[in-house]
Amino acid sequence: MNELLVIRITFALLLGLIAFVLKPFQLESPLAGLAGFLMALAIIFLESRIRRATLQRLLGACLGAIAGLLGSFLISLVVGRTQLPYPGTISFIEICIVALSLYVGISVGASKGEMLDLSVLGGLVGGEKSTRHSFNILDTSVIIDGRIADIAETGFLDGTIVIPQFVLRELQLVADSADSMKRNRGRRGLDILQRIQKMPQLHIQIMEDDFPNIRDVDMKLVELGKIYGCKVVTNDFNLNKVAQLHGVEILNINELANALKPIVLPGEAMRVFILKEGKEYNQGVAYLDDGTMVVVDNARKMISKTIDIAVTSVLQTTAGKMIFGRFDERTHSVYEKPDTRPQREQTTAAAGPPS
Repeated sequence: MNELLVIRITFALLLGLIAFVLKPFQLESPLAGLAGFLMALAIIFLESRIRRATLQRLLGACLGAIAGLLGSFLISLVVGRTQLPYPGTISFIEICIVALSLYVGISVGASKGEMLDLSVLGGLVGGEKSTRHSFNILDTSVIIDGRIADIAETGFLDGTIVIPQFVLRELQLVADSADSMKRNRGRRGLDILQRIQKMPQLHIQIMEDDFPNIRDVDMKLVELGKIYGCKVVTNDFNLNKVAQLHGVEILNINELANALKPIVLPGEAMRVFILKEGKEYNQGVAYLDDGTMVVVDNARKMISKTIDIAVTSVLQTTAGKMIFGRFDERTHSVYEKPDTRPQREQTTAAAGPPS
């Protein structure tokens, strides 16, 4: 870093000295030297910004600049054939067209450059290929759910987090809803986005691409994933199935939560708190800390008590995992003290298993 600083200072002083001696634009020597020094500082600033850009952004900016120059050349051919009263007007318009085309081409090309797939270049960009970021598109439901922030904070979600503009619009509509429950859910989603945006290890990108001919937000996400080869992060069961039919890769938060639930085998003993009676005769229902429902036979009389049970079977469904057990008064212990879980968790468990 010190060597780079010395090179930059030397470059700035050298350019200022050259301008002081040559006196460009017929400027006085001190003023010309100052102008050369300031120009060197501008070049150094531009160089420092370019150093931070990825190869995809640089290639995108170059392609955008080429497209802009080509477009400005075609427009200048038309403008040059017009007859204007002032001789310098055409030249000024042509310069403005070139500057505007270059600016738009470079800015748009750099913003879309991350979507370039450099793997087609083979070994020429092997180093860049190994560090190429993946893109994860967030669905509205997974933003409102909120668990995506905890997953991203642990470092399991890498790459670039892409938030489409139409998802932000839908989230804003939910936050502005007249229904208080929907309004609270929308505002929680906006808070989750602010939390994700503050994580230094993540790169957040707002995507302006939209599909006016498609009204359904889920289908827009599927089309976006097909075009750019992105992964769609969601907890929507229907979107999961539709995206799989279209060949779009899905990261389902519910599937991740089910995979992280503790594994129990038939015959194992476990301790549960019986919260309510079950649907069948003499059954009691309990819930684990992660929301897994436990149906216990012979436990109807043990409501509001903590007991030991023996696991009889485990059922895996699309909605989650269900554990079946049996309570035997002759072999299993009963604990009179109430459940030590927080009241909020007990209320959530009383509402039923997650859908």
